[in-house]
Amino acid sequence: MQTRCVIGGGGPAGIMAGYLLARAGVPVIVLEKHADFFRDFRGDTIHPSTLELMYELGLLEEFLQQPHQEVRELRAVINDQTVPIADFTKLPTRCKFIAFMPQWDFLNFLSVHAKEFPSFQLLMQHEVVDLTFDQQRVTGVHVKTPRGGLEIRADLVIGADGRHSIAQACAGLERQEFGVPIDVLWMRISKKQDDPQQSFGFFQHGKLLVLIDRGDYWQCGFVIPKDRFDEIKVRGLPQFQNDIVTFAGFLRDRVAELDDWSKIKLLTVQINRLRDWCREGLLCIGDSAHAMSPAGGVGINLAIQDAVATVNLLAEKLRTGPVSVDDLRKVQARREWPTRLIQAMQVFIHRRVVTGRTSAPNDSLPFVFRLLKWFPVLRQIPARFIGIGPRPEHYCSKGR
Repeated sequence: MQTRCVIGGGGPAGIMAGYLLARAGVPVIVLEKHADFFRDFRGDTIHPSTLELMYELGLLEEFLQQPHQEVRELRAVINDQTVPIADFTKLPTRCKFIAFMPQWDFLNFLSVHAKEFPSFQLLMQHEVVDLTFDQQRVTGVHVKTPRGGLEIRADLVIGADGRHSIAQACAGLERQEFGVPIDVLWMRISKKQDDPQQSFGFFQHGKLLVLIDRGDYWQCGFVIPKDRFDEIKVRGLPQFQNDIVTFAGFLRDRVAELDDWSKIKLLTVQINRLRDWCREGLLCIGDSAHAMSPAGGVGINLAIQDAVATVNLLAEKLRTGPVSVDDLRKVQARREWPTRLIQAMQVFIHRRVVTGRTSAPNDSLPFVFRLLKWFPVLRQIPARFIGIGPRPEHYCSKGR
């Protein structure tokens, strides 16, 4: 097969880049290795910056008809004290809230609209297993399909295949790792109508439980010290169930649903980024270029902004032929410093807040949270950082 651009990975970065390229008239093929988009570990937060983009694309009204929850304020329970963290109602955006929507619904919605463009193809159960080269230039991908091997040649390969990126590895791109002291245990517990609303998490003595409302169940994230899952298993399920109840007592009558370790999945938290996001014929974006922590739920929105910047900078040239490595470097130049800033903030949060290494006694609030509680105007700072980000991208219609 031959196309102008092939994208490895059907996550937020890949589907958004494919949609926007097709909208700009660029022939594009998106490859997704699974048969559907359903994944428990995919993020659910659609932030105001992404909702603003959906408005610019003329999709917002229909998008908000999809099942979702709207959160206008993030709160946390820290050492048994409720603290407002971020107030989104003052943001300079049309949607002054975070939309919680299962990522598979978001990806299905976007891919349906992408298929309206004749230059777009989405191939499910097509896994990128290698790159093809002409000397030093990447010229395409080798793909594993249910019907056997396939080679797709393209003027540009976009690696959007996540933190375990095949494109990144095959291209020999060097990755910088930043130590993260935590992992997350991911599980689900049934939800009742009279459960309290939950908009962030429970912090207690350096531990954290996050509850995400999925409608009829809670998606639970329990933060643990790095590489300690085996120790927790040795302590036994009853002790683990008790740990959860310590944070959220209203789950006491349901925590026994976690009656087997197979229902509790380990999510290994990483923060890393590539030194170079590209080489001739290849560009990496999203988690393939920079793996983010779940802190703040910003990973999906950062990936989408990568996709928007990529199309704004490359689509016009890509419509008529290949793009140079200098063109690709412009994407990294635009997106790298916001990535660096967010990752630095995430490392700080993990080391100083989530793991509890603060000077505050265990039964009191760390100073920064006391400030947020005393001075409501300060909640606009984390709201802007989380909801919009340091460099939001806007769709440039000149490529259409």
